[in-house]
Formats: sequence, structure tokens, C-alpha cells
Amino acid sequence: MRFDELNEGNYLLFAIKFYNNPQAVTKDDFEDDLKRIKYIKRLLKRYKNTGELKTHLILNHLTVLFNVFDDATVPLLFYNLEDNLWPYIKSFFIFLNRIPEYPKTKITELKEDEYCLQQLKEI
Repeated sequence: MRFDELNEGNYLLFAIKFYNNPQAVTKDDFEDDLKRIKYIKRLLKRYKNTGELKTHLILNHLTVLFNVFDDATVPLLFYNLEDNLWPYIKSFFIFLNRIPEYPKTKITELKEDEYCLQQLKEI
């Protein structure tokens, strides 16, 4: 199966294909790791709506996601997040040095969020 573009029909197969967690023994372990995307989404929405940014918590979730999905984390997150949250997550990707090096992508054209970057630099 080709994964040129993630959609509802191939999203789960994409996640399964790139999932690598030797400590996971059940389907629940996989689902728990995948739920971290929803947690990040919720935290970014909270930041957008209230200005409250929990950088450490987001970084913890991202670290786990990158550990178990590696580079597939970036497309998984961009598929799940609304466009208006992309600048925030891009700031975290910049901080973690995880921006894909593809030549012209939507990610490279996005403007990152300056406040997020400032908060991350203070860590």
C-alpha cells in the first residue's frame, strides 16, 4: 500500500506499519501510544484558546511518539491536527530538530509560532 497522502482509509495502516515499540505486547499498548496525538492536539488547542502552553508535557508526548513512530510522527501529527495548530507543532519540531528535509513541503512554508519557540528556548 502506498502512503503518498494520509486519509481515513490508510491512516491506521500507516501508523501500524511504522510502529516500533518492543515493550508493547497488546493492541491496547499501540492505542495508548496513538492517543498521545490526541493529547497533544488538546494541549495545543488549550494554548490557542487560553494562552496556556505546557511545553514540558507536549515535549514528553512528542518524545514518546518519536521513539515509537520515528519519522512517521510528523505526518501522523499533521494529519490529525487542524491547519490552525500547525504553526505551534512546527515550533516544537524546530526545537527538536525534526523538520523533514524534503524540498518544498507545506511544513517548510509554515510560519512557526514565536511564543512557542521562545518558551522552548528557555528550557
